[in-house]
Amino acid sequence: MSALAAAYGSLDFGSSIGATKWESLDNSEDFEFLPNMDPATFVNEFQSSSSVDHRIKFHSGTTTLGFKFKHGVIIAVDSRATAGSYIASQTVKKVIEINPYLLGTMAGGAADCSFWERLLAKQCRIYQLRNRERISVAAASKILSNMVYQYKGTAF
Repeated sequence: MSALAAAYGSLDFGSSIGATKWESLDNSEDFEFLPNMDPATFVNEFQSSSSVDHRIKFHSGTTTLGFKFKHGVIIAVDSRATAGSYIASQTVKKVIEINPYLLGTMAGGAADCSFWERLLAKQCRIYQLRNRERISVAAASKILSNMVYQYKGTAF
């Protein structure tokens, strides 16, 4: 991922979005919510709702987010790895560079995810050498889907 960070780490977003918004994202006043709505109160009301149909149940697991915007993409993931109720690591790198233009995120078994994303990186490189052009995101996604589908229903 160092190549991506080097290429895009110095972009100046302040001119188009306003530098003050980026500098103070921890201040909730920068985000617009519904009038007179506190997000924490809203969630707490639905977690403790007496009606089972309206109760929000939060599940544990990996959270990965991707946002596309004018200047590129932003990928965000958590960094915690667990083994049952044991926290194995809080510094897992769950964003993997497939090539300088494609990123993958991990969720589930870290070893399995790492294996499949490395195999995808190899297939993308082979595609690039054969066709003398970069592979598209859709084509890379289809390759990964086809590789993994062969193992559907098996405990590999």
